[in-house]
Amino acid sequence: MEVKKKESFYGTEDFARVKKYDSHVHINTFDPVLINYARSQNFYLLSLNVAAPDYVPLHEQQGFTTFHQERFPGAFNYVTSFNIEGIGEPGWQEKTIAYLDQSFKQGALGVKVWKNIGMEYKDKDDKFVMIDDPRLDPVLDFITENNKTLVGHLGEPKNCWLPLEEMTVKNDREYFKHHPEYHMYLHPEYPSYEDQVNARDNMLKKHPEMRFVGAHLASLEWDVDEIAARLDKYPNMAVDMAERVSHLQFQAQKDHKKVYDFFVRYQDRLLYSTDIVIDSSMDSSAVLKYAHDTWTDHWKFFTSDEEMTASEVEGPFRGLHLPVTVIDKLYRENAEKWFPGLGQK
Repeated sequence: MEVKKKESFYGTEDFARVKKYDSHVHINTFDPVLINYARSQNFYLLSLNVAAPDYVPLHEQQGFTTFHQERFPGAFNYVTSFNIEGIGEPGWQEKTIAYLDQSFKQGALGVKVWKNIGMEYKDKDDKFVMIDDPRLDPVLDFITENNKTLVGHLGEPKNCWLPLEEMTVKNDREYFKHHPEYHMYLHPEYPSYEDQVNARDNMLKKHPEMRFVGAHLASLEWDVDEIAARLDKYPNMAVDMAERVSHLQFQAQKDHKKVYDFFVRYQDRLLYSTDIVIDSSMDSSAVLKYAHDTWTDHWKFFTSDEEMTASEVEGPFRGLHLPVTVIDKLYRENAEKWFPGLGQK
């Protein structure tokens, strides 16, 4: 008679002992304070450059990340990005590919595309540029040919298309309250939620060999079944959970087993991440406190079966109590798989 091996689990005491990656942060400063703190907690960081209006230009972001990559070999890596402005103009594709080629030679492990594609930028014909636009195909092909990973923040949480009072989690309510320009409920003339998801799915159909990480649970955060359907359909797709763990907690509150089963079934396709940001204008002590609280609270949610609360979610929920084998993939193995070269000196 075969004896089933007993599952093993991590506890709070294991947090600083276990090697972990946060595969979605933004280090926009030469100050290494967050990297040093992460190292003390056995966290390794992947910093993503992004063409966001609140951030410094991409070449400056790349200056920060290459600086830290040289000083923290194996403990810090980065993902580059590109500017969508000028798409359709002569030479845009060649210029963009040349910038990415330079980034790859400097050690970038992938390329980040942001929600300005599909939600903000319009071309010279006053049309929104979506991620499945044929003019982007040569760039995506170049990323694939170089065995790099595309990270896509495409679209927004489904809450973005709802009035504030109907949103499911508090952090979405706060974000869109203070960023009405991205609150699509206020902009019905913009592409719909379905338009964003369909464009992303169509891009994946056109580029089946491309390794893709859907940032923020691939903007399917509202239902793990929707994420599962895409992971089943697109074998080269994974998702990170940056700034979306609250949506998993909200769903666990309603149907704990469903969320637990999702993590077990798709344990090879999920990457732990937070979206922590630090720049020179911020109080570093406040950022470190936020990082500590976020990392330890998430660890408790994934490793324990305790009843918990979170500021983003109304009411209590229970931890998922995932076994060691799943936690190791969530925090380390999957990051190294989906970003080849991550953690290597």
